[in-house]
Amino acid sequence: MDIRKLSEFKAFISGKKVAVLGVGISNRPLIRYIHSLGAMITAFDVLDAEDPVLKKTIDDFEAEGVRLKWCCGKDYLDKLPGQGFEIIFRTPRLRPDIPEIMMAVREGAVLTSEMEVFLSLCPARTFAVTGSDGKTTTTTLISLFLKAAGHDVYVGGNIGTPLLNQIDKIKETDCVVLELSSFQLMTMKTPIDNAVITNISPNHLDFHKNYEEYIRAKTNIFKAQPFWGRLIINADNPITRVFGSKARGQVAYFSWNKQTKLPGDSALLINDHAYVEDGAIWISSRGQEKKMVCTGDILVPGKHNIENFMTAALAVFPFVRPEHVSSVARSFAGVEHRIELVATIKGIRYFNSSIDSSPNRTIHTMEALADRGEHGVLIAGGQDKKCDYSGLGRAIQKVCDRIVLCGDNKDMIRKSVEEECAVDSFRMEEASDYREALRMATEMAKPGEIIILSPAGTSYDFFRHFEERGKRFKELVNELSVET
Repeated sequence: MDIRKLSEFKAFISGKKVAVLGVGISNRPLIRYIHSLGAMITAFDVLDAEDPVLKKTIDDFEAEGVRLKWCCGKDYLDKLPGQGFEIIFRTPRLRPDIPEIMMAVREGAVLTSEMEVFLSLCPARTFAVTGSDGKTTTTTLISLFLKAAGHDVYVGGNIGTPLLNQIDKIKETDCVVLELSSFQLMTMKTPIDNAVITNISPNHLDFHKNYEEYIRAKTNIFKAQPFWGRLIINADNPITRVFGSKARGQVAYFSWNKQTKLPGDSALLINDHAYVEDGAIWISSRGQEKKMVCTGDILVPGKHNIENFMTAALAVFPFVRPEHVSSVARSFAGVEHRIELVATIKGIRYFNSSIDSSPNRTIHTMEALADRGEHGVLIAGGQDKKCDYSGLGRAIQKVCDRIVLCGDNKDMIRKSVEEECAVDSFRMEEASDYREALRMATEMAKPGEIIILSPAGTSYDFFRHFEERGKRFKELVNELSVET
């Protein structure tokens, strides 16, 4: 570990006037850590101080002896400018260019985030994954492959645990695996050793000004890479396949076809290529072909999961052997909230796929279920992200001919079904909440069928995050099992 760099940070932060914007999952450990280093912290949060969630956080901090100033409520950012803050830690869901933040920066504040500071101090080999779909599964697989090979691994970013407060124990010989969103990457200027972009399609356009800004944010994952860094890209995606020519380091790419090539000058930087052939995932490296895993050994269903395995295997190719990938393939059953079997009640199987926060994710879920020959009832609806809904109706009809809509984007889902399907063969109902939606879906389903929650929208219309949405759905399903 570069003790000097960490020591310099600790000395730098001590006594500094620090604003922490948003007291969510990642920023609570951040607050505890920099408070222990002597920072003078003001915590800002949009929730009212009497909100039960925030009140518990405030009480917990006080009980721990973490003394803070608080600015809470609807106009919580009004007091950010003019207070002489030297450092501002931004929560990822807050744009960096809002007027109050820009004013404080003009006054001399340094704008950063928990993740940016962590990466600047991290001594370990870093792997970071971004993309519109497949991030969580790919990140999880990378960590599992590395663990199977005997590496000590830390997982963070959108999944796992906040890592800055663990920086003292992370060693150079460890591996850090991160899932990074476009929100986190908007201001990222820190180099990442192994950067992975799974794919890019329109997403989060309720947050970003336009699609171009969203794409630019994603490219920040590799823009600061050194010449020895690795960029792993999807050659089958029209957006990501051109990123190789912009890379500063080495380029590796994955595709379904062995013959696929990258355009332009990126060919000069290519070391490795992953592809699927003869029922297996192969990696071509320096003129040699290595079989990493048979696709039939992959326990988790769906073509998209074969692609996730291909991506993750390529990302860790220099650091693991095929037997490590194969052992994970035979045991990995998927991540929580992703086509997760919750219960079987009276012959009906209930699945939770709350992570499906965009139409594209729901399309992948429907395709995976269709491959398994499933049929049943869909519960869909969430907050729209200004996404493209084309193809959603066609994907749904492969699996579900009954739909219960519950969420802000229900009209968009209904429109896609009506435009792309034979509506006469569909039954669509609307529910006011998940309890009602589950009751209606249960009445529609028959033994041997499935009921799946696949929202095709974010959770922010009713919940704080997709994990909370999924847990609530599972609670309701488990209540059904008790009742019956």
